[in-house]
Amino acid sequence: MEVFVRSAGSGTVGLSPLARVARLVQPHLEEVEARIAQQAAAFDPALEGYVVYAVGGRGKRLRPLLALLAGGASGKINSDHVDLAVIVELIHIATLVHDDVIDRAATRRNRPSINSEFGNQTAVLMGDWLYMSAFETSLTERSLEILDILTAVTRKMTEGELLQLTLLGRTDVSEEQYFDVIARKTAYLFSACCEIGSLLGKTSPEMQNMLRDFGMNLGIAFQLVDDLLDFTSTEDVLGKPAGADLLEGKVSLPLIFLLQREPEMRSAIQTVISEARYESVSRAELLTALERTGALQLALDRAIEYATAAQTSVEGLPESSYAQVLSSIPAYIVERDR
Repeated sequence: MEVFVRSAGSGTVGLSPLARVARLVQPHLEEVEARIAQQAAAFDPALEGYVVYAVGGRGKRLRPLLALLAGGASGKINSDHVDLAVIVELIHIATLVHDDVIDRAATRRNRPSINSEFGNQTAVLMGDWLYMSAFETSLTERSLEILDILTAVTRKMTEGELLQLTLLGRTDVSEEQYFDVIARKTAYLFSACCEIGSLLGKTSPEMQNMLRDFGMNLGIAFQLVDDLLDFTSTEDVLGKPAGADLLEGKVSLPLIFLLQREPEMRSAIQTVISEARYESVSRAELLTALERTGALQLALDRAIEYATAAQTSVEGLPESSYAQVLSSIPAYIVERDR
């Protein structure tokens, strides 16, 4: 991983760029949190508790951070960038709420999921409300270009979920199909955060393209690492049960690489999916096979490729603290929780 020996600016990969992000955008991020809380409080008092619970499961807020950083790298963060940060976080939370219903997930971010706490019907309607609230906020920009991007992204995310449903339980998933799903489900929203952040800064088309490509490559690297951590991390770190993806019938890149190298493992993987538990085949056995065949390392190498591409995408940005932090994020994404 020599490409990431040093992050842009001062410090090394061992120092999280999120510490520098805090110094750069903390006041704006606090405004984002306040705006999200205001939207929740504006809901019907009888139903406000559902909304507060939905938006209260604090994650990394990575998507709002990208929107703010892209704005800073484009010249200056303004109120429109704060609006964008709110919009993309509401869209992200909406997808998580709907995903948990589809996956029958019991936990999210170390607490009961919305569907587990309030039931599937409430969760579906809650996800719908979050989407509508995001688009209501986006209308204040009065920009057809921004609306076009957000609409296209939401469509692609929905298509990604539908495509994934067609692949559930299958052990013949190809690399092409896998990457198509993660691009739609994850990377396009990352890309939109960065592209619209630049667009709001009224930058050149070239800079918008740089940041759009940065977000796309970063989003793919992020999801690749997420799928790796499902095999190698713990529930405390993930905020949800480790190894849950396969139990839900999702075959990710490490398993695709494993089956390419040891096709005889197909039966074991199918058994785990069919039983929806690690009993006849243990999680430890599967992890041993992934390590023995080098499948985990191959998937990590692919994540590094996309992270390197993301880093390269922003090399042409004007020099600034924001550009330095953006350049350091790909390394952090690959190294997190490992």
